[in-house]
Amino acid sequence: MNGTVLGNAESIRYFLPEIVLVGTILAVIAFELFAGRGRATDPPTAIGRRSPVCDGTLAIGILGVAGSLAALLSLGYEGPLLLFEGAIAWDPFSVFFRWFSLAVAAAVLLIAHPYRPLVSLHHGEFVSLVVGTAFGMMLLASSTNLLLVYLALEMVSLPSYILAGFLRGDRRSSEAALKYAVYGAAASGAMLYGLSFLYGMTGSIGFFEMREAIAGGEIPVVHLLVPIVLVLAGFGYKIAAVPFHMWAPDVYEGSATPITAFFSVGPKAAGLAVLIRFFHSVFAAGGEDSLRVIGSVDWTLVLGILSAITMTLGNLAAIPQDNLKRMLAYSSIAHAGTMLMGAVVLGGSGVHAILFYLVVYAFMNLGAFLVVIAISIDKRRETIADFRGLGWKMPFLGVSMTVFLLSLTGMPPTAGFVAKFAILRALIEEEIYWLAVVGVLNTVVSLYYYARVIKAMFLDPPDPAEPGVPSLSRIHILLIVLFLVPTILFGFRFGVLDAVAAASRSLVAGP
Repeated sequence: MNGTVLGNAESIRYFLPEIVLVGTILAVIAFELFAGRGRATDPPTAIGRRSPVCDGTLAIGILGVAGSLAALLSLGYEGPLLLFEGAIAWDPFSVFFRWFSLAVAAAVLLIAHPYRPLVSLHHGEFVSLVVGTAFGMMLLASSTNLLLVYLALEMVSLPSYILAGFLRGDRRSSEAALKYAVYGAAASGAMLYGLSFLYGMTGSIGFFEMREAIAGGEIPVVHLLVPIVLVLAGFGYKIAAVPFHMWAPDVYEGSATPITAFFSVGPKAAGLAVLIRFFHSVFAAGGEDSLRVIGSVDWTLVLGILSAITMTLGNLAAIPQDNLKRMLAYSSIAHAGTMLMGAVVLGGSGVHAILFYLVVYAFMNLGAFLVVIAISIDKRRETIADFRGLGWKMPFLGVSMTVFLLSLTGMPPTAGFVAKFAILRALIEEEIYWLAVVGVLNTVVSLYYYARVIKAMFLDPPDPAEPGVPSLSRIHILLIVLFLVPTILFGFRFGVLDAVAAASRSLVAGP
């Protein structure tokens, strides 16, 4: 598939969704600056009671994201394009991730609003940072230029560091932000070093020009190994793939739970998107459904080994965790490995499976975090012991959490089962049987630690010292239902989502 290259002036029209997000950030900052005076004297004292400034900043944020979605919808799709002289791709793959980024940002803004530690002060900053991260995610998934990839990655990373430390005065939150920033700086530096090597060897920062240079066979394979490993460090850090996963447990545990939910889905999806686009555009050649890797390095084997280690380590490390957020952190590492299995295929079926998995993962993982937020909304009750007897005290939360965890495991008839089956089918079609077996074995391992939570909710007696049941806000109940329905529905009626993923897997192959 070829893409028409547009100049800067012609490209502005297709950049309208991102421009709307930038305008939203400025509007939120201006609103809080002029309307937020005295907000510190009006902290919330109960769920549902928030200052007018908090409601105002949320309204602007939601309207901005909705406006960006409307702009995206109004553009339609007329075929693959390369915007801004080839720096940004406008293809079904990038459009999919634009929709995904905006949907996740809107969901996180709504999830966080009733969360007491985030709605008292500086709510405008929180909304601006989430919207800014969504802007970076959209840019990262569309970049076809090394310089823009780096800038977009920092656009995602810098707001994320601030969000991790958003609970000011909380030692764990400060520690999470510091670790996230330090590890992130090291990964970004390594990636920038690798990118500079690639530029030096190919003489270009454009993906397609780099592919032509590598396909010429004049660059020794051994010279490519070091920069690719360094670039993988940057991408691997963003998706928390082994061995760049060290930050995830501490950051997930220390951050406010709505922010942890955001980290587990949003930046991870953007990192996976740029990894797929980079390898597809620079190292793959051939048709869309039958890609072959150029050069002598077997990148599919490298990615396969990385996927297997990430899955296995994530699942094994999750087993002894008693803190639910740490367990979900290791679980998210394992899911990153599962999605990397689709990247191993490098063809249309692998990308198709990843896109399907990402949407399902967003539903089931955000849903699980919503239940954790509902339990810990009054105070930090995040251990598995805090869930003892929950299934009898609050059946709605207990049953919902059970469905989300079973789906995360990949048990039928949930959407998680269909998503994992799609990944495994793509591997079997390409005859990568060893990795499919590793994936199935890891599913069995994950069942053990997810089942511990279900056992605590329904089989363990509640703690007599535990004071009553937590209150639930209406917006939390509504959101849990909204995540619960597709998690169940896509388990046996997945045709629509499958069609969307199939239509979105095409990437621009070159100008």
